[in-house]
Parts: sequence; C-alpha cells; structure tokens
Amino acid sequence: MDPVAFEIFGIAVRWYGILISLGLILGIVFALRECRRVGFKEETLIDLLIFAIPVSVVGARLYYVAFQWDNYKGDLLKILNTRGGGLAIHGAIIGAVATAIIFCKIKKVSFWQVADITAPSIILGQAIGRWGNFINHEAFGTPTDLPWGIMIDGQKVHPTFLYESIWNFLVFGFLIWYRKNKANTRGEVFILYLILYSFARFFIEGLRTDSLMFGSFRVAQLISALIIVVSIIVLVIRKKNVANRIDK
Repeated sequence: MDPVAFEIFGIAVRWYGILISLGLILGIVFALRECRRVGFKEETLIDLLIFAIPVSVVGARLYYVAFQWDNYKGDLLKILNTRGGGLAIHGAIIGAVATAIIFCKIKKVSFWQVADITAPSIILGQAIGRWGNFINHEAFGTPTDLPWGIMIDGQKVHPTFLYESIWNFLVFGFLIWYRKNKANTRGEVFILYLILYSFARFFIEGLRTDSLMFGSFRVAQLISALIIVVSIIVLVIRKKNVANRIDK
C-alpha cells in the first residue's frame, strides 16, 4: 500500500499522519465524554491537551532519535522530518505525563483523575496508530510460517503491529468497563493501562526486527519491565492508603 494517501498542492499527505490524527481525535472525543460523566471541566482538559499533545510528539521524536543517534548526527535537519515515521510511544507517554503533572499542579486539579479520564483514550490512539506502521512497512517481526503472517520484501513475517493493535483495542474495552464498574481508587485505571500495555509490549517487542537498542538490550523491553514493576508498587500503595483512610 502506498504510504501517501493523497497530495495537496504538491504536498504529500501520508496515511501515517492521518491515522495518528484519527486516533487523536477519537481519543479526545472519548475523554470529553468521560469529563461530562464524572463532572470534570472539559475546558480544563482541553487546556491541558493544548500543551500535552505537542510535547508528546516532541518527546516521541526525541526518544526515537536518542536511540538512533548514529543515523541523525550527520544531518541534524533529519530530526525534524517525522513524515516517514520515527516516533516512539514511550517518549510520547513520558512527555504527556510530565506535562500533565506540571499542569495539574498549577491548576490545582487531581493528576490521577485526569490520568484516569485519558487512559482509555491513549490506548485507543495507540491501537489505531499502529496501522500507520503497517502502511509504512515498519514495526514488523521475524520470519514466520503462521497463516496470518504478512509479506515484507518477499518474506512472510510476524505482523507485530497487528498483535499490538488487537491487544490495545482489548485493553481499551477493558478500561472503559473497569472504570465504570470496578475502579474505586483514583489513578487505578491509568496504572492498569500502564501495566497491561507494558505486559504485551514486552513480549511483542521480542518479535520485532527494528527495536531501539541500548547495548544488547531492547529499550522497549527494559522500559516496559520498569513500568510494570513501578506501576504495581504505586497501585498497591495507593490502594493501601485508601483502605487506611476508610478504616479511620
């Protein structure tokens, strides 16, 4: 499939950007609906997104470039060219979370509430955005004889983008259900998002052939493992604190 969807005045509009934009728009719609459900000011969330979205894009790019520095150090202008890919979701998450923490502190609103409101939207955007990797012929896996393998450069390989997209859609559905029926601690939905996404990413990353590397280790696996451990600790502490307040 041609990575270019169409052209406007000679400027190529790529499917990669279209799909990321679609995921972003749908995510915002779901987040605003949740704001209305829980009584959180929609204007406050929109104000946050004005800062968080561009910072997350910059974070995603800088994270990718940092671990592919040899490909960019000879031509720094290449860092600005994101049209063909080269965005890392972990960098986007770091940028968005850092922005949200600062914003919420300034506005004196609960970071954990905002995180719970946006968590399903984030994973939905990731699920849709992964199809941009398919169109760009990137983020695929090792050779396979499985019937659902896809052909890349004449070889059947694992469609790792598809594995992650399906998992992310499932996590999105679960988080929507969980926050309506089970969640009783602020931050619980967001922390579950981090754990569930990182769990799948750790194993799927092991199949990929284009992983960012830190020495002999896959960066995404290291980060995923760290996120899981820290998230479980934070979740246990927060639930224990809530239980203690109830007992008192």
